[in-house]
Amino acid sequence: MGVTAMLPGMTFRQLHDEATGRWGDIWESDITRMQIMIICKRKERKLLELHGDMIEHGQPVMGIFHRPRTEAYLIEEQGLNPKDASFQFLDIASSDMGPWLQYLVNNEGWKRRTIEIFPTPISLGIPNQRSFEPHSILCFQHPDLEVIERYYMPFPIDALSGKAFVSLPNKKAAELAKQQAEILGVGKATKPQAPVVENPTESEQVSVVPPSPAMTTESIEFTTEVESKETETIEYIEEPVISIPLP
Repeated sequence: MGVTAMLPGMTFRQLHDEATGRWGDIWESDITRMQIMIICKRKERKLLELHGDMIEHGQPVMGIFHRPRTEAYLIEEQGLNPKDASFQFLDIASSDMGPWLQYLVNNEGWKRRTIEIFPTPISLGIPNQRSFEPHSILCFQHPDLEVIERYYMPFPIDALSGKAFVSLPNKKAAELAKQQAEILGVGKATKPQAPVVENPTESEQVSVVPPSPAMTTESIEFTTEVESKETETIEYIEEPVISIPLP
């Protein structure tokens, strides 16, 4: 089973660039990866965020959600209310795609198809919009949602920025995730324990008399020397010694 870490303000490009430094041997750069789209019910988004916690997989699986805003009407025109759905893009190793989607397709009847990704029209005036070539990607969609053929974005998928939900595949990955990101579905980090101080032995026990505020540094050193001499001769004194405070 995996463990899910949330990394805020990330893009797929950043995740790829930082993968080796973040995850070390867990990340294999020569593995074939692909991007796919997931369209789920809005109320089931949390389940999709933690989907990797239930799945055995060999490589990190990265997911970033996109919420249509100005361009939302272009989806609504195709019969799907954007407020009823959540739109996620996954970056996943080809070898992990089967296990990741098998339950959704076989048990819940999710639909597999391709969808066209288009840039939003320039006329919408979306800030920081970037042009890109339209292209098609594999899409898996919940069966209760209306099928759409086109999806519009103001920038390429690689430039999509937001909370990245990264599912890491093993115990070593879990430790890395705890250090680097907010953990979802995992217990809170253990608070550091206070250091254990051993009790001193009888020979190590020393009675310390706090100095009077009026005493100078020289008088403190003198008092320590006097107390040391008194310790050596105290066994020869039969009468009780009365301590007289120094002025």
